[in-house]
Amino acid sequence: MTGERLRPPEAKRQATHRTFHGDVFTDDYEWMRDKESADVRDYVAGQNQYCEARMSHLASLRSTLFEELKSHVEQTDMSVPTRVNDYWYFTRTQEGKQYGVQCRMPVRGDDDWDPPQIDPQGAPGSMPGEQIVFDTNAEAEGHDFFRLGGMDLSRDGRWLLYGVDTTGDERYDFRIRDLDADDPSNPATHVELTEHFDGIGGACFTPDGQWVFWVELDDAWRPCAIWRHQVGSPQSSDVCAYRETDERFWVGVGISFDERNIVIGTGSKTTTEVLLLPVATPEGEFQSFIPRDKDVEYDVSFACFEGAGPNGEDIPLAVVYHNAANPNFEIDVIDMRMHEPPYKLGEGVCVAAGSPYGCERGQADRPITEAYFNPANPAILQGAHGLGIEGIALHRHFVSLSYRSDGLPHVAYMTKAEAAADFLAGRPWNFRPLEPPSLDNDWDIEAPAEAKDDLAAIFDGSNDDRLPGEIRRLYTIGTGGNPSYNAPRMRYSFASYTRPGELHEIDPATGQDVLLKRAKVLGGFDPRDYMERRVWIPARDGERIPVSLVWRRDIPVNDSAMFITGYGAYEISSDPGFSVSRISMLDRGVLYAVPHVRGGGEMGRAWYEQGRRLNKKHTFEDFVDATHALQAAHLADPRRTVANGGSAGGLLMGAIANMAPECYAGIEADVPFVDALTSILDPNLPLTVTEWDEWGDPLHDPEVYRYMKTYSPYENVPAGEDVPHFPRIFITTSMNDTRVLYVEPLKWLAALQSRGFDAVAKIEVEAGHGGISGRYKQWEEVSYENAWCLDVMGVVSTS
Repeated sequence: MTGERLRPPEAKRQATHRTFHGDVFTDDYEWMRDKESADVRDYVAGQNQYCEARMSHLASLRSTLFEELKSHVEQTDMSVPTRVNDYWYFTRTQEGKQYGVQCRMPVRGDDDWDPPQIDPQGAPGSMPGEQIVFDTNAEAEGHDFFRLGGMDLSRDGRWLLYGVDTTGDERYDFRIRDLDADDPSNPATHVELTEHFDGIGGACFTPDGQWVFWVELDDAWRPCAIWRHQVGSPQSSDVCAYRETDERFWVGVGISFDERNIVIGTGSKTTTEVLLLPVATPEGEFQSFIPRDKDVEYDVSFACFEGAGPNGEDIPLAVVYHNAANPNFEIDVIDMRMHEPPYKLGEGVCVAAGSPYGCERGQADRPITEAYFNPANPAILQGAHGLGIEGIALHRHFVSLSYRSDGLPHVAYMTKAEAAADFLAGRPWNFRPLEPPSLDNDWDIEAPAEAKDDLAAIFDGSNDDRLPGEIRRLYTIGTGGNPSYNAPRMRYSFASYTRPGELHEIDPATGQDVLLKRAKVLGGFDPRDYMERRVWIPARDGERIPVSLVWRRDIPVNDSAMFITGYGAYEISSDPGFSVSRISMLDRGVLYAVPHVRGGGEMGRAWYEQGRRLNKKHTFEDFVDATHALQAAHLADPRRTVANGGSAGGLLMGAIANMAPECYAGIEADVPFVDALTSILDPNLPLTVTEWDEWGDPLHDPEVYRYMKTYSPYENVPAGEDVPHFPRIFITTSMNDTRVLYVEPLKWLAALQSRGFDAVAKIEVEAGHGGISGRYKQWEEVSYENAWCLDVMGVVSTS
């Protein structure tokens, strides 16, 4: 029987009525919320059978894509060792194994800052002195799903605190293991303490390993309280150290970078507060660094300028990151010699400030993309567009600054001595931009003329003060991998859509840049075979939307098949990143496109504000307008265009299906938030109350209710006879998802199918919001999804 003649299982209709603000919505499928009912189990099983039948003709393509993906991956490999206290830590992966193995080797001395030479093809524990810290493959035996929820070590490296999730519901079970007593090759010898912390949100050690601070989750999965446990004592004696009573706020706990304080961070989507307790007095009371203030976010860290005082003494510093006066954040450095706490936001010397242009609490009448100048800023930030400050890190030998401009992440650096001199002289800090090296003869040096001509059709080529017009070099860059305060050199990571991830180490004093590792992509991959560009497309309200494009350079971009993906929520930026699975699409002539729609953070806080609450429709309109523009320029064919998004990006997918079905041949919606209004109306559901700052509060605000009802996909599925063309829909979801409950995509699926639309769903029974676990299983999953996308595009081979 062919896929066209197969019929999906019919969902029964059982009307319930949702009544708010004088509006009555009849919901035929709310009965699906009863996860344990036989009807729901049968419906899920039936839909999975239907999906498998519909996908059966793609089995060969799925296998081909899986083998292609595997052929590009160095399956036995290891990460670059990172020094933490007295050990070098690294992760090994082995061919045929689903998970990595965490290992370590002791340092050779206090001044040992050069990673040890380790055979990447060796087995875990094979090098002299190498110890297996955690073998995830052994720990995962007997579990269909396995995910680590965090690992922490005592300063001496003896005690390991680790958490695991074996269902996907993001409630973790934590244990304490004695690494000194372990035989790494024999899991049966693991020595663990009797105390355990089940169903919690997270945990951390004090540096001496004598205390555990752990996070309680309430019935709505909200991290709501911090408990204190003394290792070796009965858990019945645990003490609640802090409880957050405002349901909009989450809490978390950790140790400050200088290991002097236990830090509780509590925050809603728009307000944060930091509480501190000295590590030396773990049984004391947490004290607020600066009391919370509505719609003000801040964070604090502590450092010093070593030996910079008038008599050679250290200058103690509080480094405060906040948006009290600047919606795109500023960084203030407080000289703690001036006075004792309490401190206030805005105190100290401003090191860097973001652009207030376009922001609700800034200069809303000025364009987001207008160049920003501020005398307090370093020279490298002057004239930036959409400038957002993202953080600063002070180490013993260097300082790094993270920021965003022109829709891309950036990093700058300087020596600690230079920072101290600038601070004491009262002048802007002389940061230097960190720019990763380009490849010889790469596209970022010289682009083919025909590529420029093709892309010129979708933007007007303006290159004035307001817009960069076209950006050739796209990359993600960050300063991860610097856990040691005393490290003499700074590590940074770099990747792009076409260049595999790289780890570099730079000497801040000399600028010498050393490549520590470049991810190896096998199978003859050459990044020079591919092109990437960012262009700016006008949305219907006149705002310019950055759109990233990636394609294989020897295949003309002309009415191409297109895979277009987006997110646009929570101020999360969709930055350039490498994907091995994307190679198979590009090699088949698919144009890969990412509209960086409003609701994300690509152009700073104003970009986010223009795509949330009562501005949420901008997210959907931006995506549709970008799609229209690419198709109108004959870069992409609507009959061969597939859109993709997950979670809040799945809401985007449901909305564009209703708004502009003619633009898409197919839509893949992963764990999609498509019954948004029903969920946000129920404060008893996981996460709902904390989400009101993002979407608005439809429970108490009639205007928000009416606005959300106009775009929530489930309420707006059109009647089949009203739409001459509706895209094919592929849905993925997980029964244990606590962020987007399985019931949302299931109800949407039933509504789509009842109106005669072609919709299928792959429903994981043992997984959560992030999907299945294990790298080979994940490769099979992405091959499954990509096979469907290529089939809808009419692309099945590389020839």
